[in-house]
Amino acid sequence: MSSSMEPKTDTLAETESYMAWRAEEPDGETTYHLELNNITIHFFNEEWDEFLTLVRAVVKEADGK
Repeated sequence: MSSSMEPKTDTLAETESYMAWRAEEPDGETTYHLELNNITIHFFNEEWDEFLTLVRAVVKEADGK
């Protein structure tokens, strides 16, 4: 397979058990991925934005703000 067909990936954050990473796909789409132990969740850009909104609300609630 040609290297131009491989997505360009970078790690957004990582812990011992979890990882969030982004892939720039050859077709120009950006996808986001959460690896949670043995589960990987894939998001398109719009879904990732909504997920971040959810996580921010959870953190705000957990922090009591």
